[in-house]
Amino acid sequence: MSSSPARGLPFRPDPPSTGNSGGPAVHADLSPVIAATAHWLNRAYPPSGGALAAALCEVQARQAVTVAAWLRYPTAMDAALLGMAGPGGAARLDWVTGADAHDDRDGEEHAWRTWVDEVVASWAACLLTDPELARLAVTEVAAGGEHTTATPAAFRRLLTPDATDRRAAALLRHPDLLAPVAGLHRTQLLARLGSDEALIA
Repeated sequence: MSSSPARGLPFRPDPPSTGNSGGPAVHADLSPVIAATAHWLNRAYPPSGGALAAALCEVQARQAVTVAAWLRYPTAMDAALLGMAGPGGAARLDWVTGADAHDDRDGEEHAWRTWVDEVVASWAACLLTDPELARLAVTEVAAGGEHTTATPAAFRRLLTPDATDRRAAALLRHPDLLAPVAGLHRTQLLARLGSDEALIA
C-alpha cells in the first residue's frame, strides 16, 4: 500500500510504539487503516472528560482496533490484498450509528473515512465490550500471524482497564451503544476465535 494517501488523514497514521500508554507498533501496511478506524470510533463514541480522558479513550480504541486488524489481516499477503482492494470506508458504519447525514464534508474529511475498515471497527467494538473476547483475541494474535509479537501487557488498557480508563471511555465501552456496530460482524469474529458462542450464534 502506498503511504501517500495516509497524508490526507487529519491525524498521525502511525500507531504508538510499545509503552505504558499505547499499543505495540503495527505492520506499516495496516497503519492507515488502524489509524482511521480508531479515529472513527473515537468520533462516534467520544471521551467523557478533558485532555487526559481523550488520550485514554484514544489508546483504548487504538489497542482494540490493532488487535482486530491483526486478526482480520494476519499476514503480509492479507495486508497487501487489503491495499489492493481497499478497506471499504465508513459509509455503513455512519448509517448504523446515525452519523450519515453530513453532506457538507470537505475532501479531507471524506478522504480519511475511506480508510475505515467496517469489519475491523465491528470486531474492535466487540472487544471493547466483551472482556472474554478481548482476552481470546489477544491470545490468538500472540500465537500466530506476522505482526509484532503481541502480549497481554502491550494491550493492558484494552484487557484490564482501570477505573480512570473506564470513565474516560464510558461511551466507547458501553455495550448497548456499541451493539449496532459490534453486531455487524460479531459472528465472523466468534468463528475466527473459535468461541463457543459461534456454535449458538
